[in-house]
Amino acid sequence: MATPCTGCDEMPKGDKLVLRGLKFHGYHGVRPEERTRGQKFVVDVDAWMDLRTSGKSDQLSDTLSYSDIYRIVKAVVEGSPHDLLESVAEHISSTTLSKYPQINAVRVRVGKPHIAVQGPVDYLGVEIIRYRGIDI
Repeated sequence: MATPCTGCDEMPKGDKLVLRGLKFHGYHGVRPEERTRGQKFVVDVDAWMDLRTSGKSDQLSDTLSYSDIYRIVKAVVEGSPHDLLESVAEHISSTTLSKYPQINAVRVRVGKPHIAVQGPVDYLGVEIIRYRGIDI
């Protein structure tokens, strides 16, 4: 079966805003204790957009503030519970693309650092990439 977008399985190229290690307490998961006690979530976001104008002008008005994306992530992770991390990541990506038309693609990684598995891990989670014109 052909993919709906030639090259969509490749990583986007070009300029991007990078947000790493955003930590929030949320109530996502399918287990009852995840919904009652909650847990820490770690989120990374890459938002691809053209940064040439702001690079030349050195003006915040020519770009998007990191804090705008941070607020979206915070609202989603600390907001209404989702059963799956896939749903948390999808909500972050769709809100980001809907709210900021200058963003061409977004990658969202959501991890649970405190998960009951046998062996040491930094976190377990999901990563999605969504593209303007394909996913929104």
